[in-house]
Amino acid sequence: MVELCSLFSGSSGNSTFVKAGNTNILVDCGESGSHIEEALRQIGVEPESLNCIFITHEHIDHIKGAGILSRRYNLPIYATVGTWQRMITKIGKINADNVRYIKGGVPFGAFDAVVTPFSTPHDSTESVGFTIEHNSKRASIATDIGVMNKTVYENIKASDIVLLESNHDVDMLLHGPYSPELKRRVRSSVGHLSNDDCALTCSHLLDTGTKHIILGHLSLDNNTPSVAYATTEEHLVMKGAHIGSDVTLEVASRYAPSTKYTVR
Repeated sequence: MVELCSLFSGSSGNSTFVKAGNTNILVDCGESGSHIEEALRQIGVEPESLNCIFITHEHIDHIKGAGILSRRYNLPIYATVGTWQRMITKIGKINADNVRYIKGGVPFGAFDAVVTPFSTPHDSTESVGFTIEHNSKRASIATDIGVMNKTVYENIKASDIVLLESNHDVDMLLHGPYSPELKRRVRSSVGHLSNDDCALTCSHLLDTGTKHIILGHLSLDNNTPSVAYATTEEHLVMKGAHIGSDVTLEVASRYAPSTKYTVR
């Protein structure tokens, strides 16, 4: 059994709760410790029941509360060497026993979970996404990715639940308030995934058996939940899918927990 619930998703902060068997995992801690604790309780999870933290990369909207939660609940933090090197000065002192190193493409076990971190194309140091598995049920998280490449797709395909970045509408970005330099960064191969690229990926995921799709990490200035949803919905319907029966589709909230999905 695996469960996934997006607690927060966006440039202001990211955190996702995943349950694999009896293992409770936080993927990223980009809000304050108290906000994450409150969000967990809203979905019926006591913070004391957490087993570990996984970090995708060192940007502050993914690590803000990691240190305090690790110290408060004695939680191991799993991250790549490059991420540890960049984030350690930002999250405070971590018990040496709770510093766990991982590598993209190398699976590892974490309590009941079998976890595969995979390299992601983003302007950070050694960033990864995660596929988390228990008893052949899989949940994947892939945000902060500039392009959908073979590595990312091969790792998230056939997952029962996928949280995938749908960051920006290209027209809104091009005509929006960002500076030319920032627009180039967002659209680059190490920036963020557009609605169109996300939607195309989702249509392919449908063929591999994915049942629950959550669109995440939306831009506040260059996207809206309705635009992101409609773009992916159109691609899924064109494939002949019935939203709600063949596949569920949701946009993750920026400020509050979204639906908790469970597959057994």
